[in-house]
Amino acid sequence: MKKLLYAAILFLSPTTTATSVESSVTQTEIVATVPNYRTTEINNSYTTTERKVRNATVRVTSIRGHGTGGLIEYKGMQLILTAHHVADGNLGDAYLVSTPYEQQLGVLIYKDPLNDMSLLYLPVEIIHSDPMKYRTNSTIVEVGENITYSGYPTWHNLLSFRGHVAGFEVLPEAGQQIILQSYGYFGCSGAVVYDDDGNILGVLWGIDVQRQQIQQNIVWVSPIQNLNIDLALSALCAGMPEKPRACR
Repeated sequence: MKKLLYAAILFLSPTTTATSVESSVTQTEIVATVPNYRTTEINNSYTTTERKVRNATVRVTSIRGHGTGGLIEYKGMQLILTAHHVADGNLGDAYLVSTPYEQQLGVLIYKDPLNDMSLLYLPVEIIHSDPMKYRTNSTIVEVGENITYSGYPTWHNLLSFRGHVAGFEVLPEAGQQIILQSYGYFGCSGAVVYDDDGNILGVLWGIDVQRQQIQQNIVWVSPIQNLNIDLALSALCAGMPEKPRACR
């Protein structure tokens, strides 16, 4: 991308690449850590949607580092929606999916490197967090729309953010991208961005880097309209002898 302005992939990784898409340098191992059972008090100014989004946000960990993901429910099936560069292994690879209360393994069933999206299947469902219903609009979001998302930037615990849609950019291969006025940093990649009504707008994947300076308030999102969820589930469904509702 021949610009002065670049997007930094927001995934904590042990390697750094000298390309137009830059990455950070942190390593995380898959370990069975003790879940944090402390209750976080949430102010009444937070809307019901913001509370639900926070509750349905997970940390996705591989041997290379960690990113963020969203716990969603599609026709009764629990899935994790995240960024491709967070879960970019072979189909069937396992990733540690963590909430503040529990951990499960998610299996990679779909990946789209062009639009930077991946989907994980949970053989054992998460029980202490309620998933967000998979609900989208047929058209891309409008400028000015309020947004919310939660994520796991760097070493922090779960953090929640507000913002709005600031505009759009077009990438030569991937097409139209949503630009947010919000906050993003390494580790937030894969966070699912929602509007005030709980509709999925897209998957967060980067922030701007200009002249080696990270612009944490200019956040890039791949529109959810790039995901055909029935196609994404087709390989998993083909291998299931008893078809769940999500496969019918």
